[in-house]
Amino acid sequence: MKEFIKTISSELIRLKNEGCDYVNLDDESLSILKKFAPKTNESVSDSFNESRENSRPIKNEFAEGVSFVKSLDIPKEEKLMPKKLNVVKSTSDFSIAPIPAPNKFTLPEGDKKTKWDFLRDLVLNDSVCKEHLKPEKNIVFGVGSLDADIFFCGEAPGADEEIQGEPFVGKAGQLLTKIIGAMGLSREQVYIGNIMNWRPELPTSSGNRPPTDEEMAYCLPYLKAQVDIINPKVIVALGGTATNGLLGKDPSRTLGSVRGKWTKYGEYDLMITYHPSYLLQYATPAAKRKVWEDMMAVMEKVSLPISEKQKSYFL
Repeated sequence: MKEFIKTISSELIRLKNEGCDYVNLDDESLSILKKFAPKTNESVSDSFNESRENSRPIKNEFAEGVSFVKSLDIPKEEKLMPKKLNVVKSTSDFSIAPIPAPNKFTLPEGDKKTKWDFLRDLVLNDSVCKEHLKPEKNIVFGVGSLDADIFFCGEAPGADEEIQGEPFVGKAGQLLTKIIGAMGLSREQVYIGNIMNWRPELPTSSGNRPPTDEEMAYCLPYLKAQVDIINPKVIVALGGTATNGLLGKDPSRTLGSVRGKWTKYGEYDLMITYHPSYLLQYATPAAKRKVWEDMMAVMEKVSLPISEKQKSYFL
């Protein structure tokens, strides 16, 4: 039971770092938690009900009548409904092959395509990346325009990505594609990459976990090389893991406190926003508005026109 509580605690900390400030629980989950709640004079039921009530987001001034752009509509079944958390064990509960120091390499002389082809071949044939793949799965390398103004940076491949060998092709990727489309662009006009080049290992086929510091450290030089080749005007960090990978871990930093604020990754302007998977789970009008405001700030930074229709998506 101690390990069970530790696992839940780790997952809740991860959600907090991703910007989540509340979690909905179904009746079954509440029933389980009640068994371990401390005995007090007030009833456990009242305590949990009060906690759930207080955890709901405060109704804000734009929540009523908000009309999110149709291309970003999320199917009802993808929205957060009372359900069980998909709790994933930490790496302490199973063994993975050791992660060595990052591979040292030098990009060749030549144009962007020459450098990108060299780097892609290097990553796809990296022995460490291959060692951590599941059978018949693929290393994931970035895709998109080598002349892109916007570089979207995610965290790690998921189940769909390791099958197709391309970043953001699952449900979260489909939503990202819709967001890009709402900006007046296509996937082919931006660049999309990840902190990690392989899906972090788990003892099961389902579920995901954040990459370890060692895993990110090994893959980060490959990401940095992609950024340097593309030379974008803006990097968009999608979620807390991407933010920690680019800026380094900071225990005092929460995604909610840095989201929507311009910062720097080296010489590049960096915008931090929520990961599309966060919107799929916690698709409140407030969260969707924040992401869209972040994207409009990015559009302004790269001198993309913003129509009145785009501005009115949330009015």
